[in-house]
Amino acid sequence: MNNSNPFLFAQDLTFALFIRGPVEATTSFFCGIIPEYASADPEPSHCDEQCADSPTRPSLPRAPAESVWLHKTFRGKAGARNYKVYVPTSYGREPLPMIVMLHGANQDPDDFATGTRMNILAEEARYIVVYPEQPQSANAARCWNWFRPGDQVRESGEAALIAELTREVMSTYNADSTRIYVAGMSAGGAMAVNLAVTHADLYAAAGIHSGIPYGTADDALSAMSVMNYGSTDFQFELLQKKSGQRAYTPLIAFHGDQDNVVHPRNCDELMRMNRIFALSQESTPSQVTTFAPEADGIYGHMRCLSCDDTGEVIGEQWIIHGLDHAWSGGDSAGSYTDCNGPDASREMLRFFDSVKLNTGEDREVSA
Repeated sequence: MNNSNPFLFAQDLTFALFIRGPVEATTSFFCGIIPEYASADPEPSHCDEQCADSPTRPSLPRAPAESVWLHKTFRGKAGARNYKVYVPTSYGREPLPMIVMLHGANQDPDDFATGTRMNILAEEARYIVVYPEQPQSANAARCWNWFRPGDQVRESGEAALIAELTREVMSTYNADSTRIYVAGMSAGGAMAVNLAVTHADLYAAAGIHSGIPYGTADDALSAMSVMNYGSTDFQFELLQKKSGQRAYTPLIAFHGDQDNVVHPRNCDELMRMNRIFALSQESTPSQVTTFAPEADGIYGHMRCLSCDDTGEVIGEQWIIHGLDHAWSGGDSAGSYTDCNGPDASREMLRFFDSVKLNTGEDREVSA
């Protein structure tokens, strides 16, 4: 909520008390934006004992020496944040692709890296991975403040801060400027959407897990409403780019249909938003939807590809049947994970491998 403004701070609490009652309101007030049915404590992973030995999960090597897992601090015009960066052991100053990973509520870089297994996969695929850290001083639940108007714009707030941090790490490690990506979970996923919209000239693609569309909330109360119920009162068309422009960011999005923290309807609206941003008024989009049944260690799921009139993929949506608010295919050692697949991290890397930023507005997409 508006912790920095005493009047708005009290106003938010008063509304919450009136609408939701003292116990629920106080919990969500001090936890930032966690819905009434979600715990303020970190959830355990959603994985049973059989999951660890699932024959369908590909074996992965252990992460290499910790000397490549570095703790750093960024200070820029928009603020300061600690972050951690993972650099593959094979790195030799050549330009490598880079992913900015934004954690969810009650998480930190170590927990998020463990739960997503992104460092292990990045070692194989030779990606640099950056994990900005949201402190409790910025949000009581360590959520990125995706819902505040000042953090939804290019010039200020957390979107500007993360973009500044991204550019500094790019410069430090000589990252490939055409292959910079952003991904996140829950509040981190919502902030990744903000970055995809406001910095389409920086991020070649975005991976969103259990996230929320852009511009659907402007305070903590409306954020909780969108998280609980979704929203259909969007005016994405007003933000549509002029005919012929290509200033958008391709998205790959994952959501569990049993998510009781962020309503799955948000994923549908996120992809609708993406199509509106990506396509000109003259375009004729197409969609290809496939369904996969449940298998050993893999949830049944729907995968939908959205393409423009040239056949170029502009978005990819995964709805995973039986998954709640957890990173699909994650490691049980991290919070908010489910080790049953599909493997969201691996699929995000596959999607990122197909998209390259060519200029400030154009992208190259391989088959």
